[in-house]
Amino acid sequence: MQAARLDSRLLPTVPALARILPGGGIQSGGSYAVRNSATLAMALLAGPSATGAWCSVIGMPDFSVEAAQGLGINLERLILVPDPGSQWLTVTAALVDVVSIVLTRAPEHLAPTEWARLKARLRQRGAALITLGAWKQSDSTLGVAESAWEGLGSGTGHLRARRMKITATQPSGRLRHAYVGLADLQGVPADGSPLSAPHTPPAPHDIGSSALFEPQLVRSS
Repeated sequence: MQAARLDSRLLPTVPALARILPGGGIQSGGSYAVRNSATLAMALLAGPSATGAWCSVIGMPDFSVEAAQGLGINLERLILVPDPGSQWLTVTAALVDVVSIVLTRAPEHLAPTEWARLKARLRQRGAALITLGAWKQSDSTLGVAESAWEGLGSGTGHLRARRMKITATQPSGRLRHAYVGLADLQGVPADGSPLSAPHTPPAPHDIGSSALFEPQLVRSS
């Protein structure tokens, strides 16, 4: 088995997230942290997976394959390692050799020398690493800052959609945000039009008001 490799330094990315990621997409060799949303972490897999890339999920026994499939992740090209035990680093490094993108929980303890070796391997293989949970070594940290459900009136109506404010923070402290719906986080199904390698989009503050819907948001309980 061989991972899908791209000529571009960017892996195909769901457009809603490409707007706020440094460089306009997921960088080959890059590392990303997702603070508080498994759905958002899955959405980062959805873009590469929709174009045929192999993906892996390590150390997440509660990972929902149904939810992943709903976001457009190709389960036939998804490797699950629910519990690597004490071999997390060995397993992760081995899978970096054969997949394009790895999703895992942020390790509790990782020596600087171990991270340096893993980072070098990511760059050599052109793979990307996504960690669920805060991790200071990441190139960008994403999270859901606010969310709201649409459809309810004054005690009546039906929930139709959920919209979220997603933020991406770089180590320098620079923060970008976008307002998206759940549908915006889906990759393209295997029988649909594939995502192309992303180009660098305009910065969020340069996008016209029609490009991003900004509703009144309330924090969800």
